[in-house]
Amino acid sequence: MAETVTARIVSHAREIAADDWNACAGSGNPFLQHAFFTCLEDSGSAVGGTGWQPVHLVIDGDDGKPAAIMPNYLKSHSQGEYVFDHGWADAWARAGGRYYPKLQSCVPFTPATGERLLLRDQSLGVALLGAAEALTVQNKLSSAHATFIVPDQVPLFEAAGWLVRIDQQFHWVNEGYATFDDFLTALSSRKRKAIRKEREGALSDGITVELLTGAAITEEHWDAFWHFYQDTGSRKWGRPYLTRKFFTLLGERMADRVLLAVARRGPLIIAGALNLIGDDCLYGRYWGCSEDVPFLHFELCYYQAIDWAIANGRARVEAGAQGSHKLARGYRPTPTYSAHFIPDKGFRRAVADFLAAEREAVVEGIEMLDEEGPFRKG
Repeated sequence: MAETVTARIVSHAREIAADDWNACAGSGNPFLQHAFFTCLEDSGSAVGGTGWQPVHLVIDGDDGKPAAIMPNYLKSHSQGEYVFDHGWADAWARAGGRYYPKLQSCVPFTPATGERLLLRDQSLGVALLGAAEALTVQNKLSSAHATFIVPDQVPLFEAAGWLVRIDQQFHWVNEGYATFDDFLTALSSRKRKAIRKEREGALSDGITVELLTGAAITEEHWDAFWHFYQDTGSRKWGRPYLTRKFFTLLGERMADRVLLAVARRGPLIIAGALNLIGDDCLYGRYWGCSEDVPFLHFELCYYQAIDWAIANGRARVEAGAQGSHKLARGYRPTPTYSAHFIPDKGFRRAVADFLAAEREAVVEGIEMLDEEGPFRKG
């Protein structure tokens, strides 16, 4: 490599060849694939008009191809991130500052752990972080943020002086189970019986479940799921983040990485859960329904995911953000990590103090929740 390492800004993922992007990202995580970012950007979901202006940082190698990529967006709000900094924005505004735009390194609308520094050349992580810092300072942005970072990359951010934040999600871990019943035997008798009762209740009254992937997913399925997604999104976020076109593009470009669980009453699709398939993980993302059927949410989102992960040798299921109800279904509290670069010294001190207190509470909460989990003791 040359002594001076410079980064360039790419304003759309498609400006990078898919093979070159994926050579940096690897193949294990579907959300880091070139196809997923182009689905978001080509569909109009993650674009400047929605408050997600792509500013991906790229460092080229000696061969002229990308050797390091940091997916970034200039954000004019804090929606769709799942690591909440609204209080920081309010405090900065009260102090007379302008919090937005900020720099956000993440996969839009996706609270799934992954690399935020996509490194074909592992030596370029420090340079990539330096480029993000320079972009923040030179454009007088309040801050830069990287969310849902894999634990292996957290030390890179810490060494660069970024503030590290801990939060939690609920993940199911495969302890070498051969069947769903094997998993149930690890639970207390009361929880085991409760889950069996929920599964029986969800599939009573003539309801059937189909698991679809690849060419088996048609536009009819996406039409049905779009209605479910709109209903859930409007209730949770005020308006859905993803456009209808996104789902068509996902089906065209990544169908083999999609697992769509649909529930039918006769020929009618009444509910659906969307998952993406990783090399070692099944990632649960969206759910919706047109009928309120007791326990059907748990069946489609959690139990079917566990069943599939066991049958297909996946090490874990990440079930998305929040949801303490997942604990009783065998999902364990798991720490997640984000990192934050704040140039202003006073604001940085205030955030650092907040994070220190928050970290203590989160760690204690994870320990308490794990103790309350459904697994047999001893």
